[in-house]
Amino acid sequence: MSDTIEPVAKTRGSKQQREQDQALASELVERARAEGVELIGPGGLLTGLTKTVLETALEVELSDHLGYDKHDPAGRNGENSRNGTRPKTVLTELGPVEIDVPRDRAGTFEPVIVKKRQRRLDSIDQIVLSLSARGLTTGEISAHFAEVYGASVSKDTVSRITDAVLEEMTEWSTRPLDRVYPVVFIDAIVVKVRDGQVVNRPVYAAIGVTVTGERDILGLWAGDGGEGAKFWLSVLTEVKNRGVQDVCILVCDGLKGLPDAVNTAWPLALVQTCIIHLLRNSFRYAGRQDWEKIARALRPVYTAPTEAAAKERFTEFAAEWGEKYRAIVQLWENAWTEFVPFLDYDVEIRRIICTTNAIESLNARYRRAVRARGHFPTEQAALKCLYLVTRSLDPTGRGRARWAIRWKPALNAFAITFEGRLNPSTTN
Repeated sequence: MSDTIEPVAKTRGSKQQREQDQALASELVERARAEGVELIGPGGLLTGLTKTVLETALEVELSDHLGYDKHDPAGRNGENSRNGTRPKTVLTELGPVEIDVPRDRAGTFEPVIVKKRQRRLDSIDQIVLSLSARGLTTGEISAHFAEVYGASVSKDTVSRITDAVLEEMTEWSTRPLDRVYPVVFIDAIVVKVRDGQVVNRPVYAAIGVTVTGERDILGLWAGDGGEGAKFWLSVLTEVKNRGVQDVCILVCDGLKGLPDAVNTAWPLALVQTCIIHLLRNSFRYAGRQDWEKIARALRPVYTAPTEAAAKERFTEFAAEWGEKYRAIVQLWENAWTEFVPFLDYDVEIRRIICTTNAIESLNARYRRAVRARGHFPTEQAALKCLYLVTRSLDPTGRGRARWAIRWKPALNAFAITFEGRLNPSTTN
């Protein structure tokens, strides 16, 4: 009986708490109207409330430190006691708030909620990191605080806040990974770096699909344009050293030297040309008005049950579009050898390889931040920006998220196709 009553009690308590919160909110609104003041902004009611809450919390902390409450006679015994207050301005989500910080005579009080020399609440740092993840420059973030909060946050301060994640980024990029990934995608975005002059630099992201059906961003690597076997061998060896003992399928966009590097790291891994990139590259040669028609015409090619059937559908495509877009036909002919293995996979495996949402949404966030910045002063600044984007996608900071809704059918297909190789081991 108690098992059924307890959840009801919790629900009622939650409802009662909401009602109390709503009553308090209504009281504050009515008070603001009666006093003719704004709710937010300098001199606003919520700003004053924030001041009261912070000062009350600091007084409680000092009472815990001293061992007696304010005005308690116990404080007259000659030992350490209160010693007035000192003014301090802290930046909050509501703007600058002036507070009176209590002191003790011995100078041993170390407040926690607003630490010594702390001028910003932690939530402000999170706002800075969030804005940076959206591609805003230090100057734009500084201007944002001046405009929205009426507060002065220098570009140097913004830079120091974002630099604080560099250690976290290093830890993330060296964290242990799972033992096996059914699929790993390698994709790239181009960033502009001011190296004497502004140059284009590729930054590669490796995205794994875990045995439990999660997307796991394995890392970010800056290339220099010479992405041959040596570059990829160093990247994949690093991934292997972080615990990845096996990869069933690695999907890429025909990167030079990658197949040899993959087979050196994981001899049983299959390297597959990314169908999505093949389609995207096809659209580059076509007018926008024809994109939908071309996509519809190519679909029977990569969804064909066999290579022979795919060849027939491709011949039909070439007959229909070859005269107008010969470059698209040639693109598929050149990639045919790397495309064909895709047709041997189970339909559920094909679905996972062709799942665009998780990859495209990630790349869209990366590209949005990169476009907003225009160019970066250093390679590290570019990687920091992309890491902040990755961090914003997952509250744990590990870059993991659910990959597919219908994962179990795909897992069964992988287990049969790659028998004995899928032994899940989540370490991060």
